[in-house]
Amino acid sequence: MSTALERIDLRTSGETKALIARAAASTGMSVSAFLLSAAQERAKVVLSQTESITLTPRDWEAFVTALDHLDQPRPKLKAAMERYRLWQSQQAEA
Repeated sequence: MSTALERIDLRTSGETKALIARAAASTGMSVSAFLLSAAQERAKVVLSQTESITLTPRDWEAFVTALDHLDQPRPKLKAAMERYRLWQSQQAEA
């Protein structure tokens, strides 16, 4: 059994409260359980939409191709890493 540790308070109109109470009663849930369940479901939907990327088949192929060529030399990246190492060693000496 889960122990509730946090509290969420909210205010609403009487009409909205009555609507939620009717819906909760029709499912056999308390208003709190109903609201929590609905909020969790909605949160999962929102996060799945904002935390995932959907690629077209063309974009997927471009992504996979880029991954296949990660081992190619990157001169600008190498030069930047060398500048950073030099800067880091100068900072350590100071």
